[in-house]
Amino acid sequence: MDTPLPHALFVELETLSDPRSPHRRQHKLVDLVTIALCAVLSGADSWVDVAEWGRSKEPWLRTFLELPAGIASHDTFSRLFRLLDPQALEAVLLDWVRATLPAPTGQSVIAVDGKTLRRSHDRATGQTALHLISAWATESGLALGQWVVPDHTNEITALPTVLEAVVVPGTVITLDAMGCQREVAETIVTQGGAYVLALKGNQNQLHADVRDFFVDGLATGFAAPIDQAETVEKGHGRIEKRVCWASEDANLLRYLDPDERWAGMRSVAMVQAERRIGNDRSVERRYYLSSLPADALRLNRIVRTHWQIENQLHWVLDTAFAEDQCRVRMGDGAQNLALLRKVALSLLKRDATAKLGIAGKRRKAGWDEQYLLHILTQ
Repeated sequence: MDTPLPHALFVELETLSDPRSPHRRQHKLVDLVTIALCAVLSGADSWVDVAEWGRSKEPWLRTFLELPAGIASHDTFSRLFRLLDPQALEAVLLDWVRATLPAPTGQSVIAVDGKTLRRSHDRATGQTALHLISAWATESGLALGQWVVPDHTNEITALPTVLEAVVVPGTVITLDAMGCQREVAETIVTQGGAYVLALKGNQNQLHADVRDFFVDGLATGFAAPIDQAETVEKGHGRIEKRVCWASEDANLLRYLDPDERWAGMRSVAMVQAERRIGNDRSVERRYYLSSLPADALRLNRIVRTHWQIENQLHWVLDTAFAEDQCRVRMGDGAQNLALLRKVALSLLKRDATAKLGIAGKRRKAGWDEQYLLHILTQ
């Protein structure tokens, strides 16, 4: 066993509690989890894929794994991961990944958003599709964790647990309109963080008041002090201009929140995104509450950054990992496989040696054992 895989990974995996009955432990837990992670990095999207990849790579795997009973069947992988505690597995794998990356610090932006695993439902048993909230460290491209939204509820029920785990003093938390709640703002501020919350119709009167302030101000001139910033991006035949207007006028904030029920609210902002593709033009306006000063350039950047969780996490999980097509659904299997995908994505994103997209890097990892080893030890 002379392949220099990271000792830290094996040390972390040894702390996992094996949920299998003692007489059903023909295959080592460390071996099974390591094979599953390597297989997902290499293009496997199901337990059948994982087992098949393991069989094709058995000689190489034996250079660093014991494999006392060879490569397990796909049923064995399925059985283990539907029994394995998702929180314990997450703690082990994310601690291992975080150990080689800078931790989020003051001024770091953490985007929080939810995603449904569409094929994880089971009509025969009445099981609904699994809905997970993820936290994404935008600077490092690291998934900080995932949390299950309980059946027949919405994201608001899980947000306190998410925020308790990811908010550290100085971090900026961004959330879409579902998270624009007074309780959410208070939790973030109490833990020393700052927030930028998308404001829509679920806060009907407040949304209307903020919208009217900016729309009327643009039409007739702002009575309150305004900061404004503009960015223009060009590429692939598209031009996108984003203009942000922001205000922290005390009279305006007293009007919007006379009872001071929004903890820490310091500014409001409007971002207008204008996109041109050929002769087509679209304009969209979005409104925000924030505990940050009315620095339009910074708020514009933070709002833009929030969409990384859609573009660099959720969209990539669907296109490069076929997440929405995955039919794993028994026990905790879907949640654990979703975690393996996020860990694999974080590892692949931080590799700068291959000038490929994530799907291309997965293929290369499947073809090239030295590249896969690099991904695991970088």
